[in-house]
Amino acid sequence: MNRLWIGGALVGAALLALAAPIALGAWNPLTENYTQGVDVSAHQGRIDWDALARADVRFAYIKASEGGTFVDPRFAANWRDAGRAGIRRGAYHRFTLCRSAAAQAANFIRTVPRAADALPPAVDVENFQDCASRTAVAQIEEFLDTVEARYGARPILYVTRQFHDAHERDFPRERFWIRSLYAPPEFRRGDWVIWQHHNHAQRPGIDAPVDLDAFRGDEAALARFARNRAPTT
Repeated sequence: MNRLWIGGALVGAALLALAAPIALGAWNPLTENYTQGVDVSAHQGRIDWDALARADVRFAYIKASEGGTFVDPRFAANWRDAGRAGIRRGAYHRFTLCRSAAAQAANFIRTVPRAADALPPAVDVENFQDCASRTAVAQIEEFLDTVEARYGARPILYVTRQFHDAHERDFPRERFWIRSLYAPPEFRRGDWVIWQHHNHAQRPGIDAPVDLDAFRGDEAALARFARNRAPTT
């Protein structure tokens, strides 16, 4: 009994030692293999992008739009300032089944400029239960097809475990941005390119808590992930 108790105590202490830096936002999973980034929206307020760049943040996904009409009020400033600071940037849309895919794609396209080396667009599909639609997969793929035709790169899907469990057999050809807080992803293991591993961290240049993400590769791989295309004026 004593040996079991001591063994359990040692395991508990080890887990606590691991959890402490995670809770403080200091944990960067597998830094030697992954490139670190953030995802932001108006919730983070005004961002000092130069300070973020100095803190080794190499990429950012920036909220652009949601549904058929909403535009994030900080998107234009964030998009501009991230680019000026030399941080690779991508735009994301928060999808809702309560609006048509065509209207949502049009909203995103109106909002997001084509940039020469932007990361592929992303679509956050965690709102998939907002409406009891039986055509979720078709709606999401319509959005992906429309946005891909505009920007020349297939968008990636931001998914939670709940979404994965509901659509495990769907989207066989897509790439994924996985939400798996404080632990490596246990689903879509071969398909994810970005891993959101923290949702309440602190970073220089941002006063509010921020999400942390890891790109599955080094900076050279991140550069290849970004698409090359001529920007519009």
